[in-house]
Amino acid sequence: MQRHHGFAVRAIVAMVIATFGLLGAASAQPDRPLRLVALGDSLTAGYGLPAEAAFPAALERALRARGHDVQIANAGVSGDTASGGLQRVDWSVPDGTDGVILELGANDMLRGLDPAVTRQALEGIIQRLKARGVPVMLAGMYASRNLGPDYGARFDAIYRDLAQTYGLVLYPFFLDGIAGQQSLNLPDGLHPTAQAVERIVQRILPSVETFIGRMRERAKAG
Repeated sequence: MQRHHGFAVRAIVAMVIATFGLLGAASAQPDRPLRLVALGDSLTAGYGLPAEAAFPAALERALRARGHDVQIANAGVSGDTASGGLQRVDWSVPDGTDGVILELGANDMLRGLDPAVTRQALEGIIQRLKARGVPVMLAGMYASRNLGPDYGARFDAIYRDLAQTYGLVLYPFFLDGIAGQQSLNLPDGLHPTAQAVERIVQRILPSVETFIGRMRERAKAG
């Protein structure tokens, strides 16, 4: 999945800050929108699509239509690996963020990287956010079957194991119902069309609403 140059990363940070403003959580009003960050790769960034068709924007519209007052910042960087996400997590997720939807690992798999490296990086992201008091939802990925059963078993277990270890909401396969469907992917066969993104949103919506419910309960308890 294509990698943008460094300016794209800087642009992401600027957009996240613009979305959230400069207020931290402590200074925000209790009735303000929930501020989410979608931290991911090109599947989050919306490679080949208009900004309004990218996953974070489509998900925000769907949630608002269901009565959830949310803002979702797009912190997707095309070509990013889990290790790349770990390197930028501290400044891709600004202060004042209420929760993160973490979607990384597809590029690790496509490059055949050691699943142990992917696992370590994803766990590092989760731990850093946990230390900051930012809840995480995991959007998982499955390995391509042509990588062999051993690789597949090791890679596929990453998200389930991390979700169990840290008590996270898990959506097991981000491309569920999309992968392998030619009509739902761009000509490269890897990236969803705008129609496919809407399908992803509808499938992941119950998990995201569970995540939002947890955040609201957490805020009340806090």
